Amino acid sequence: MRILVVEDEHDLAFAVAKGLRREGYAVDVSHDGDDALEKVMVNSYDLVCLDVNLPRMNGRALARRLRSGNIATPEGASPRILMLTALGEPEDRVAGLDDGADDYLAKPFDFSELTARIRALLRRDAGRSGAVLQSGTLKLDTRRHNATRCDAVLRLSPKEFALLHYFMSRPDEVLSQEELLEHVWDENADPFTKTVRVTVMTLRRKLEHDGLPQPIETVVGSGYRLLGAA
Repeated sequence: MRILVVEDEHDLAFAVAKGLRREGYAVDVSHDGDDALEKVMVNSYDLVCLDVNLPRMNGRALARRLRSGNIATPEGASPRILMLTALGEPEDRVAGLDDGADDYLAKPFDFSELTARIRALLRRDAGRSGAVLQSGTLKLDTRRHNATRCDAVLRLSPKEFALLHYFMSRPDEVLSQEELLEHVWDENADPFTKTVRVTVMTLRRKLEHDGLPQPIETVVGSGYRLLGAA
C-alpha cells in the first residue's frame, strides 16, 4: 500500500515516513499543499496523511480539492485522507471531516495509534473488517505483521509482505506490473527495472508448500493474480 505523508515539519515527516516504511508501506513525502496536490495527480496513493497547517495550500483546502471530483488522479478516485493536526477541539475535527477527511488524529499522537487508524482506513477499500486477512490457505495479520500458509510462518522481507498484503486485499483480481509498482513501491522506484518481477518471483518461492498449488499465478500479457482458493 502506498501512502503520501504531507507534513511541513521535516523531522516529524521523516520520522513518520521511516516508521511507516518499517511497517512495509511505500511512502512518499511532501512538505506543502501545492506539491502534495501535484504528487496525487501523478501517483496512485491509497492514503494521504495530511497535516492541516501547511504552506502554499493548507490541508483543509487540499482535502476539499481532492474531494471535489475535479482533480485528475491516475485511477480516477481520490485516496483516503487521515488528517493530522495540533487542532484537537471537536469543532476542528468536525471541520476536517466536513472538508473530506476520512479520519482525524490530533497531535501529539502515538505511532501505534497512527498505524492502527491507517490499517482501518485501508481495510475499508479492501472490504475487510479486521486486522487479519485470509485467502485460501494464506493468512496475513497486518497488526502483528506476520503471514502464514497452512499455519507455517512465512519469512518475508518488508517489501514481500507489502506485496502479499496488496494481493490479499484483491484476491482473484488480475494486477498489472504497473499497478503493483504504483501501490507497493514509492516514487524512487525505477519503472524500467525488473523489481516487480523479481519480488513476485521471490514471494512465490516462499509461498510454495508441498502438495498445494502456487497461489500467485502469472496471467500472460496482463500481470499476476492471487487465487483466492489456493
